[in-house]
Amino acid sequence: MSSSSLSRRAVVGAALSGAAVLAASGPARAAGRVPAPRPVHRPVPAAPSTPPAPPVPPLNVPALRAAIGDLEHPQLTAAQLRVSGSAGRWYGTAGVADRDTGRAVRAHDTFRIGSITKVFVATVVLQLAAEGRVAVESPIQRRLPGLLPAGFPPITVLQLLNHTSGLPDEKGAPDLSTPEAVARHRYDRWTPRQLVALLPQGPMKFTPGRKQEYRGINYVLLALLIERLTGRPYGEVVADRILRPLGLRHTCVPGNDPRIHGPHVHGYLKMTDGTLLDITDFDQSAAWGEGEMISTTGDLDRFLTTLFSGELLPSRELDRMFTLPPEEVRMLDGTPARYAAGLQTVTVNGITFWGKTGERFGYASAMVATRDQQRRAVLSFNPVRRDATQVQATLRIANALTKP
Repeated sequence: MSSSSLSRRAVVGAALSGAAVLAASGPARAAGRVPAPRPVHRPVPAAPSTPPAPPVPPLNVPALRAAIGDLEHPQLTAAQLRVSGSAGRWYGTAGVADRDTGRAVRAHDTFRIGSITKVFVATVVLQLAAEGRVAVESPIQRRLPGLLPAGFPPITVLQLLNHTSGLPDEKGAPDLSTPEAVARHRYDRWTPRQLVALLPQGPMKFTPGRKQEYRGINYVLLALLIERLTGRPYGEVVADRILRPLGLRHTCVPGNDPRIHGPHVHGYLKMTDGTLLDITDFDQSAAWGEGEMISTTGDLDRFLTTLFSGELLPSRELDRMFTLPPEEVRMLDGTPARYAAGLQTVTVNGITFWGKTGERFGYASAMVATRDQQRRAVLSFNPVRRDATQVQATLRIANALTKP
């Protein structure tokens, strides 16, 4: 949310889970109740002018094993990595799922996926657009009248999807600048309208569409849009349109349940005195619609495979997920835009990935693939601090995935 604690939703979430996460080099630019439709089985043709992607290097298993096995830089309690795609497959783990029992991490253990939730939300919004139920160029104020301050300029659905909305920083949320404060507020309950109400009357950060800033509130609004268009909770719509058709049995939108049920990886938070607090139980309503889901590496790999294969979206809508804003649209720090409609992009050692990162207290994750799916990777690790040191683990693993 905002002020000091919205650093958690906007600043930390963007700088370490999004923008800086795989930033070894710059991003590549992209060449009523209604029954849920069956997935659309349409191949995505490559544009004739697009040259073939370079081959990815063979898997370096010793490097991958060493990358996830380093639990000290930064301090992690567990890590797991699933690599798949046409260029090879590998799965490995390190650390423990539960410090009390010493149980090792297992492939079907669930974990909090944070902002990877946004890819599910974006997929549903684009499905609804493909069905003619909303136009991505239409203002969100037309679909959600009276929700945003009256003085705001029109903000389109697409500008929410690709983080070019220009919304001002939220204000009035609790200060979560210390681990003790995080622990005190872990069971706070928020409604999505309370989250939107944290937006001040203005001014806008920038004119919508002119710049890019990664913001969770954009996807709170998109989840509310799903509910307005379908008349159902957005979590039910995600389940009907994606989770059940794809057999993602270990993935869920937890709603107001702070627990993770079934076998799962625990998350821990390092307190000021150096002790580790089990922070697994945590009300995720503050991340409603943008960072609350739970999944496994296997389920996320299946989702990513199906999405990139064109089975969830027609080609025009899928292309939006790989299309960055125009060249003149830059991040607030002046670097190139890196967020499309639901996916982010980065190039590491000459290999361009598309996907999404995520983090919650005690959890960090990434779900990425080359567009041709030569290489897919789903990563989950458990840092005991939620700060920029998390980038060390992600970059280490990204290099192991891409270096010859």
